[in-house]
This record gives sequence, C-alpha cells and structure tokens, in this order.
Amino acid sequence: QVQLVESGGGLVQAGGSLRLSCATSGGTFSNYRMGWFRQAPGKEREFVAVINRSGDNTIVADSVKGRFTISRDNVKNTVYLRMNSLKPEDTAVYYCTASPKLYATRGAGEYPYWGQGTQVTVSS
Repeated sequence: QVQLVESGGGLVQAGGSLRLSCATSGGTFSNYRMGWFRQAPGKEREFVAVINRSGDNTIVADSVKGRFTISRDNVKNTVYLRMNSLKPEDTAVYYCTASPKLYATRGAGEYPYWGQGTQVTVSS
C-alpha cells in the first residue's frame, strides 16, 4: 500500500511561484507513474500532470502548460510540482497520485493511490 503525503501549498500572489512536494512510502516508488490533480471549490477534480516511472516523460494539462513542471527523484521517493506564474484560477486543493499502470495518463480512475491534498490559494 503506497502512502502519499503532500506539502508546499500555501497562499501566494498572482504571478508568484510554489513548489509542491509529495513524499511516498510503503511501495517501490520507481514502479509507479506519479500524477497531480487539483480540485477547486464547486468544480470537478482536474488532471494537472503525470510523469512516467523513470522521469523522462511527462504530460501536462493545457491549462498549465508552460507554467507548471512535474519532476521526480527516485532516490528520495518524492515527486514535485513546480508552479510558476500562478493565476487566481489555479486556486485549488492539489492531490498527489500514484498508479502502477504503465500508461496511466489523465483519468482519475487510473490512480488508486491518493494523498490527502494540499491547499494552494492564489490572490489577485
């Protein structure tokens, strides 16, 4: 059973940056594709980014492309989401996810493991 713990959320002004971290335990980290999703109040959960097991391939949602970067450290068993040029519409709870599927991409149902979430609030 993989456990995921996010950190790094907070309040930031529009145009600012944050880096989210997700520390994992309970499994072999390099066996999982790792993703980030977010959910704003009153909205459905939304795919943000995913990274493959080796860390050399990523998919990023169009809404954050060019501003957000996902990366991973298979020694530290941690995945990161670097968020630059933040906008008020990026305000949401951000969730770290893990999937053992080789080709898991944008579907929330492809990820059986979820963290508790970390709040990101971007003020205008």
